[in-house]
Amino acid sequence: MYDLAILWDWFEFAIRWLHVITAIAWIGSSFYFIALDLSLNRDIPGPADGEEWQVHGGGFYHIQKYLVAPDAMPEHLTWFKWESYSTWLSGAALLMVVYWAGAELYLIDPAKADLALWQAILISAGSLAVGWVIYDFLCKSALGEQPTALMLLLFVMLVAMSWGYHQLFTGRAAMLHLGAFTATIMSANVFFIIMPNQRIVVADLKAGRTPDAKYGKIAKLRSTHNNYLTLPVIFLMLSNHYPLAFATEYAWVIAAMVFLMGVTIRHYFNTMHSSGSGPRWTIGATVILFLLVAWLSTAGTGESWEEAEARPLTETELMFVEAEGFENVADIVIGRCSMCHAREPAWDGMHWAPKGVYLETHGDIARQARQIYLQSAVSHAMPPANITELGADERAVLAAWYRAAR
Repeated sequence: MYDLAILWDWFEFAIRWLHVITAIAWIGSSFYFIALDLSLNRDIPGPADGEEWQVHGGGFYHIQKYLVAPDAMPEHLTWFKWESYSTWLSGAALLMVVYWAGAELYLIDPAKADLALWQAILISAGSLAVGWVIYDFLCKSALGEQPTALMLLLFVMLVAMSWGYHQLFTGRAAMLHLGAFTATIMSANVFFIIMPNQRIVVADLKAGRTPDAKYGKIAKLRSTHNNYLTLPVIFLMLSNHYPLAFATEYAWVIAAMVFLMGVTIRHYFNTMHSSGSGPRWTIGATVILFLLVAWLSTAGTGESWEEAEARPLTETELMFVEAEGFENVADIVIGRCSMCHAREPAWDGMHWAPKGVYLETHGDIARQARQIYLQSAVSHAMPPANITELGADERAVLAAWYRAAR
């Protein structure tokens, strides 16, 4: 069984690698086309809506944009869709591997909501689907003709979801789910709206009909939403590595401010691409928001040592606590690791436990059993540079304990 833990960790790593690669491709193409569209020279004669000359990799590129469509269907047409689909599919797989398979450790927080495994997974999956349905309904309503009002309502929905996730899940899971919620809207925009509308235009061209401009207008609205949501999604993807972002009672407010920063940053670059210079007020607004986020990250604290000690053990945690050799393991971990991995770290200059991992109580140790095994028994990743001099015999004790429990 211990070999399965190693293989599972590499499986997770492979999916994460794929997710990052596909996200780079999707975000890169999205940013490029937004910048291209805004920087087009539209003072040109002819049927094209604008053109642009670019140089890259030793060559020159001449690009023309048609607002609705060209007069005839081109022989070769490149579609940009798989970047979006691959990013969402790999992200969904990563969500299942990390937060569903590891729900007791990463998803469920009994102090917030004592959810059964199936309940937590159902909420996790269902919330992503419901979010798209609500968003799509709003876009197709009369609000679709009022882009600013629609964006404000979308922001309110995201703040509400941020608050809701933080009432149910661990801080880490709540931030990640908000990112998945937003990314689902973005990818669904591509799959259900942008691509079908483009196919209608292509079909009209092939049939010799003049395409209706409304399809391009609808797709442009959804594409604009995606553009402004991209940066917050990246922040939320990275947040699980930074306890200051998720291990606070105000994490849901931090997420809301991150969405505002996404708007100010993208507005600066979008304006710069279209006019040559960005509005400087967005820089000041972004800095102020970031400083508020930094302040809020330390304003709320998590559970105390006493609360953690009193928390009842789950069935899985109890399995590790009752496993042979646990008393020796507890002595090793508390003696070698808890000076950093504590709610109030004793290590000089350290104010928060690395990655929000605590190793002070029996419950803490049992909860992190798999990571202790992988980081300190199978590999020598922890302690960093073996600064607390964890011996080979002690690593063997950790390994034997984990294998016995599994």
